[in-house]
Amino acid sequence: MDSKWAFLLSRLAIGLSFFGHGLVRLPKLNGFSNWMVEQFSKSMLPETLVIPFSYTLPVLEFVSGLMILIGLFTRQGLLLAGAVSLALIFGTTIIENWEALPSQLIHVAFLSVLLAYLPHNSYAVDHFIKK
Repeated sequence: MDSKWAFLLSRLAIGLSFFGHGLVRLPKLNGFSNWMVEQFSKSMLPETLVIPFSYTLPVLEFVSGLMILIGLFTRQGLLLAGAVSLALIFGTTIIENWEALPSQLIHVAFLSVLLAYLPHNSYAVDHFIKK
């Protein structure tokens, strides 16, 4: 029983992180995009890749976070958040923002553990749909 509560606590923590990242960026999408373009201006990534990613990132963070939070399509939400995290890690290394890397790796570790222990996902919409 405690493993189900532990899973819920971890799922809510990582879900809130992704959801919150997306939530605060969505209302200021243009400003966020401009900031990201500036961050990558001296990198090898062309602006034609950075701009679409900068507008897509907050949406993906928000959606994956919401999926994880409510436990609806939890596996897919965790995998989406993992893909987003890997893209962020790639970007972080490209611009040599080494201070951000530990946080991103911790997110991936959380997502990996949750995927490994997905059978403990009892307090979720997924669980009630299966019944």
